[in-house]
Amino acid sequence: MNYINFSKARCKNCYKCLRACLVKAIKFKNGQAEIVQERCIACGHCLEICPQNATRVVSDLDKVKEAIEGNKKVIASITPSFAGYFNVDEGKLIAALRKLGFSFVEENDMGIDVLGDYYKNYLDNSNLENYITTFCPSANYLIQKYYPELIKYMIPVVSPMIAQAKILRKVYGEDSFIVFIDPCIAKKIEISEFEEKTIDSVLNFNEINKWIYSSEIKLDRLQEEEFDGNISKGRKSFLLAGEIVNSIKETTDKNMLYPAIVSGTQDCIDMLDSIKMGTVKGVFAELSICRGGCIGGHNMMKNKKQYYKRLQKTKEYIYKKELKQNKVDNYEENVLDGISFERKFNKMEFHRPTPSKEDLDKIMKQMGKVAKEDKLNCGVCGYDTCIEKAKAVFEGMAETDMCLHFMRSKAESLSNVVIENTANGIIMVDEDINIIEINPAAQQVFCVQPQNILGKPLSLLIDDTDFVRVRDTAESIIGKKVCYPQYNAAFMINIMYLHKENLILAALTDIMDEEKNKKELNRVKKNTLNAAQDVIERQMRVAQEIAGVLGETTAETKVILNKLRRIVEGEEGEID
Repeated sequence: MNYINFSKARCKNCYKCLRACLVKAIKFKNGQAEIVQERCIACGHCLEICPQNATRVVSDLDKVKEAIEGNKKVIASITPSFAGYFNVDEGKLIAALRKLGFSFVEENDMGIDVLGDYYKNYLDNSNLENYITTFCPSANYLIQKYYPELIKYMIPVVSPMIAQAKILRKVYGEDSFIVFIDPCIAKKIEISEFEEKTIDSVLNFNEINKWIYSSEIKLDRLQEEEFDGNISKGRKSFLLAGEIVNSIKETTDKNMLYPAIVSGTQDCIDMLDSIKMGTVKGVFAELSICRGGCIGGHNMMKNKKQYYKRLQKTKEYIYKKELKQNKVDNYEENVLDGISFERKFNKMEFHRPTPSKEDLDKIMKQMGKVAKEDKLNCGVCGYDTCIEKAKAVFEGMAETDMCLHFMRSKAESLSNVVIENTANGIIMVDEDINIIEINPAAQQVFCVQPQNILGKPLSLLIDDTDFVRVRDTAESIIGKKVCYPQYNAAFMINIMYLHKENLILAALTDIMDEEKNKKELNRVKKNTLNAAQDVIERQMRVAQEIAGVLGETTAETKVILNKLRRIVEGEEGEID
């Protein structure tokens, strides 16, 4: 199942998500971003950085509600990082979770005294060149998909979430419905791919917060309650970066190991590159994809300015919890009997076609990268270099038109070709009716050079009354005939108001030849009318003579001939 992706038809070609994705697991097709699951490490950075909120995360909320309504034994296991997210005491949050219908509420604090022992024993009983922690599922995916040769260094231990779920099932029964609440998006994928059934659903803090709000639960009015605490004993958790290294380096016999606390995707990549190349050896690397550990997880990144505030709140909560646990211990030692916390990590490689030099040259040409100066390597498209972008195009992960500089240059070039070569005059003015653009056709009519008129008032060239009216009313003038005798010019003018740009554009179609032809036609018609008038007068005289012979009246003949004259004059009326 694709747990994370982008909503269709909302992308705006900003490529911000691709720039945030350091493994380039985002594909673009027809301008639409799509997460390629086989390449994704589920860090969630692209989801939080999208300016259009065009992200989609599959939610298990309905599934959890259905379990509660079905009277199942629903267990909530919430990570301690909630203290940095929810602006409420933990006691009230616990009460709210129970009010939502959870049968039991536990804290996921599987700490050093459980998984820490497995890490220590593995280090003491193995002889590897390097060791890499495996509590972060995103870091695990990074290694399995992009550094499969380093899997041998991964400590084969389950994550704290899986460990806690195993214990919860033993304590509460196999029929329990276990819900893990955490800011990490990768855990949704982890439970679906884990070989055993452990967690039934994963909800993030946003989902819980919206659920509480939609249920009209007033957190500030609730009485504080305690965690059930049926499995709690951890003195510390793996929540913050460095907890594993700082604890194990004090107890392991592997003193020769170099402890390295690494958090953030780029730093994890740098460390793995160093181990792969052999430039770093004898290292015990604690990897966390999120900044500062789980405190910087998917749901915690949204309000980045509050990172240190949330970090402080979480640390204060953990410290308070540790003091309390020194006095109270609800943990039953035999609960771990028969539970295995070991796991195996497998390669998750995917096929990447290799382009030839000819393939890359062809794609580079399509992207307008011909000369050296064309290869800006600006990274706007999301790829560090134009060559990397070309490789992505070959793999079907990118499109050639994703280069904004190339597309802009192409659009401007085409636009300039049209404007520069059109027979119509083009004038653009700003809100002060100062000329900011005038094309060659208009320059020729008005006998000006652009360097002498740009930035100056339009009124220096022509009457600007119509332009002022368009600016003040924001209503365009279409198809108005204007004459400029001083330039011996006549135009059909369209003056349009460009709302977004707050500019006024005028297109002037030369109708001078048409006007000249019309005048010539009128002259011919008038000459014809005059000639017809002479013929009519002569015919009237002849008709009168004939009428006298035939006995008809001259008046009747005159009426008929005048009717003929009016018909001809009516034709002239059409001219005027």
